[in-house]
Amino acid sequence: MSDTIEKRQNPFFEPYKTPHDTAPFDRIRMEDYEEAMMEGIRRDKEYLEKTINNPEKPTFDNTIINKDDDDNGYYDLLDRVTTVFYNLVSAETNDEMDALATKMSPILTQHANDMRLNEKLFERVKYVHRHHRRLTPEEKRLLDDCYEGFVRSGALLSKADKDRLRQLTEEASLMSLQFSQNLLKENKAFMLHISDEQQLAGLPQSAIDAAALEARQRDLTGWVFTLDAPSYSPFMTYSTQRELRRQMYMAYNTKGIHDNDSNNLAICQRLINLRREIAQLLGYKTYADYVLKRRMAHNVRGVYKLLNDLIDAYKPEAVREKEELKKYFHAKEKSTATMEPWDIGFYSHKLKLKKFNIDAEMLRPYFQLDKVIDGVFGLANRLYGITFRENGDIPVYHPDVKAYEVFDRDGSYLAVFYADFHPRKGKQGGAWMTQYQGQWIDRKGENVRPHVSVVMNLTKPTDDKPALLTLGEVETFLHEFGHALHGMFSNCRFESLSGTNVLWDFVELPSQFMENFAIEKDFLRTFAFHYETGEPLPDELIRRITKSRNYMVASACMRQVSFGLLDMAYYTQKDTFTHDIIPFEKKAWAKAIIGKQRDDTCMTTQFSHIMAGGYAAGYYSYKWAEVLDADAFGVFKRHGIFNQQTAQRFRDNILSRGATDDPMTLYKNFKGSEPTIDALLKRNGIKRKAK
Repeated sequence: MSDTIEKRQNPFFEPYKTPHDTAPFDRIRMEDYEEAMMEGIRRDKEYLEKTINNPEKPTFDNTIINKDDDDNGYYDLLDRVTTVFYNLVSAETNDEMDALATKMSPILTQHANDMRLNEKLFERVKYVHRHHRRLTPEEKRLLDDCYEGFVRSGALLSKADKDRLRQLTEEASLMSLQFSQNLLKENKAFMLHISDEQQLAGLPQSAIDAAALEARQRDLTGWVFTLDAPSYSPFMTYSTQRELRRQMYMAYNTKGIHDNDSNNLAICQRLINLRREIAQLLGYKTYADYVLKRRMAHNVRGVYKLLNDLIDAYKPEAVREKEELKKYFHAKEKSTATMEPWDIGFYSHKLKLKKFNIDAEMLRPYFQLDKVIDGVFGLANRLYGITFRENGDIPVYHPDVKAYEVFDRDGSYLAVFYADFHPRKGKQGGAWMTQYQGQWIDRKGENVRPHVSVVMNLTKPTDDKPALLTLGEVETFLHEFGHALHGMFSNCRFESLSGTNVLWDFVELPSQFMENFAIEKDFLRTFAFHYETGEPLPDELIRRITKSRNYMVASACMRQVSFGLLDMAYYTQKDTFTHDIIPFEKKAWAKAIIGKQRDDTCMTTQFSHIMAGGYAAGYYSYKWAEVLDADAFGVFKRHGIFNQQTAQRFRDNILSRGATDDPMTLYKNFKGSEPTIDALLKRNGIKRKAK
């Protein structure tokens, strides 16, 4: 044995030597992150100096894409380490990671500003933008995006204004991080601990078993319910204990407004003002004007047209739905009691059961997660010919995570796909798709394939049952898998234009499109088998699913529209925002709200999408993309939902093209015409009002 111990190398500093160069999660230690980030910043600065001091005349090749000459990922270090780190801050964090994220936020933002606001670099970019060789359409789009990116980041500002912009962006970055950390703390701080079995009345056995498991994991007796979706949603839907439903509802809807260290009210107010000032510094009236210049909607007017058209079409039906539910509530309660928000899920479910004899728990035994995975992968195979093979040699960041190799129709390697299904302590709520490596084609012609990840919070298995999902969770899986396909099919030359790097009101098209399959009989027939008997989901249940698909659809639409209105109200502010968040919120979305509002709850302080998730002035995108997805699925319905020629057109014109062309052009290349709202109205059974 040698007397010397070989010094351990930071895994980010050397070739990964893993299958497909996947992130070496099994070798990364906490101390590796900061060391690699600081070294990555140093290398970025080295690259910057090399570029701006190049004595040759600026060209597209030596200025815009010279980083492609990178040898063995030397200059990609910062991107690689921050991608891993911040993905894990969302999916598998702890106090130490949160503290490091807080520490590094101003450092990384300052560094990004140093790059974007470097005058010499911008002068080279500006020169290339005005004097360049003949470019391919994709090269031209990259150059335009690069130039505009510098301008939108303040390259044309005076030195004083650049300094101010630095301050604003650094603070905004830190505020967004604090918002997310506070929200996670609030979510994890609450539990409803039940020791009296009678208080479980009405709950399905699946929810009771999950709550018993949660209690045991916390070294408690009885049952524990949390604010995680697989626990919260069944409780609010099935519990007969009105007071306990109230407690759960109020805990969920007061996150971020308690008098504690996790209060987000001041943070929200500050973020709104920071973004307004950033936009105005850059020459825009409002932050919404700044954002929408790079969206399909183009401007504030376009967004409000969509939201108002939806209000006109859906609100009368939403009012009718609410009145029907209130009538049912009073009939069941046999009193004049007021229907409260914590009653809506419970009585809405009861009414749906009465009208359609359909219930999420009836379907749950047929949606065993392992079978759902087979069904979703099988759908991708049937449409696009791709196959998935689990590979235990690919490192993962938690035992819950599964890693797959994805192969194309011709057997060639296409992508790595990570799937992270269940809630746990260090994981944010909700569901999302992300990447650990993007797709691009290097100068040698090698097509570097993506490493795509889907993170969800689906129902967990219990001691005696596998993970059994609701239909809504199946839809969530399909939604995120649609994003994953968008990433995996990418076939672009430049990473910044590849995959899901598209305009934000286009990015939801591939995901929402996939949700349409959830109620299609021919798809359900491929995987929906009872986990105990193996019997297929009965035709009668499928018929009831289809018949009930538009139950409360107008109310659901108004809920989404209300969020869009709230988002726009905050980010169309021209003057300093001094309003109290809670009353402002109630007024902002009132046009889409049916019934009386509560003054002791708040959405804004937990609205991650618009405060910390990149959807600020962009939440309308979900409804915008819903118009697109209904229109696109109509094409599949006309030609057959598994029609491979239609699927290939969708892949060739949308899923593989990233941001290499205008999104409306891509859509028209697929369908042959622009989308209209008619397909969405038809799908939802909504009739336009006569003008």
